[in-house]
Amino acid sequence: MTKIKIAIVSPYPPSEVTLNEYGYHLIKHLARKEEVGEIVVLTNHLPDNSAYSSEHRKVRLVPCWSFNSWKNPVSILNQVKHEKPDVVLFNLQFLLFADKKVPAALGLMTPMLLKWKGYHTVTLLHNILEQVDLGSAGFTDNKLLQKIYQLIGNTLTTMILQSDVVGVTIEKYVEVLRNKYKKDNIALIPHGTFDIPKMPSFDKLDKKESLKVMTFGKFGTYKKVEILIEAVEKLRQKRDLNIEVVIAGTDSPNVPGYLAGVQETYRHVPDLTFTGYVPEEDVERIFKESTVVVFPYTSTTGSSGVLHQAGSYGKAAVLPRLGDLERLMDSEGYCGSYFEPESVESLANALEMVLTDEEYRHALGVKNYRASTSLGMSDIADWYLIHFGVSHAA
Repeated sequence: MTKIKIAIVSPYPPSEVTLNEYGYHLIKHLARKEEVGEIVVLTNHLPDNSAYSSEHRKVRLVPCWSFNSWKNPVSILNQVKHEKPDVVLFNLQFLLFADKKVPAALGLMTPMLLKWKGYHTVTLLHNILEQVDLGSAGFTDNKLLQKIYQLIGNTLTTMILQSDVVGVTIEKYVEVLRNKYKKDNIALIPHGTFDIPKMPSFDKLDKKESLKVMTFGKFGTYKKVEILIEAVEKLRQKRDLNIEVVIAGTDSPNVPGYLAGVQETYRHVPDLTFTGYVPEEDVERIFKESTVVVFPYTSTTGSSGVLHQAGSYGKAAVLPRLGDLERLMDSEGYCGSYFEPESVESLANALEMVLTDEEYRHALGVKNYRASTSLGMSDIADWYLIHFGVSHAA
């Protein structure tokens, strides 16, 4: 069997650049496939220039680009020329390479540049601007600027679509892109569940244990934690519940200092924990210790890795009624207790239902676990191999 060499352009832990965790798990599962001979991860330089380490003999990590650098397209192209891979995979979203407009746009041109140079390119696009609320996502609230950004976004999307295959994680995105850009190289590649532990025991909580309400992610744009803190405060006033709030993660690159400001504003609130960056080895513990996982979103920008993780650990979810999120829940079989976006009272009520009714909470957790087992990352890795042209992948 001829084994392929894959170059994957992606952040990788301990880098804190968005999509690092997805990259880590996809690479881990691709490396386990017989069809894969070597994976070269073209990743970003760490701030202190410290070295990366790989857990798999097939995986080699090569830092060759920097967040917010204008030189990223040329740096990546030069490294690809040196490596001579059979295929280049981009793990991409619109702010992957930068949170400043020009270097972000230049980075998004890289798949087209490599395609022009004759390399087989596959791009996974986690979000599309057609489905992003530019105000909520931290781009701009100015209506004129939003129109300008949409025009620029259309141009960048056209460039990305020069890839041999462009994968998106939500079925609606396939329809939107095909109808708008009249391209037939767009494929649905579901997000997948990173790792699937054994079925949780769902033991009843000891009454002395605190109910841990956890949210996980990069906060400050469309993920706002104030509503969660205030909803828990409202619920505490209503019910005698021993609730702990755990905010796991960091600021969105667009809103540096956001969580520090929240921590100062709500320093009077008891049992409020800010974990900061969660290393990969601590992610499982954070989820397992939680009673419920909350999604305090005001909009969505694609599929949710956090939802898939919550499901894999058998956790109940509390979510806003938002279009893409509800579609994802319906299409992949997840469920949760819903609240109206930006309504503290609605979120408090949804939390109350889950925290006070143990049977309901466990039923949600069981259904989410079963949904997570339907599409594991190993299966998704096979989908990628098919799109790489490895016909005997199954």
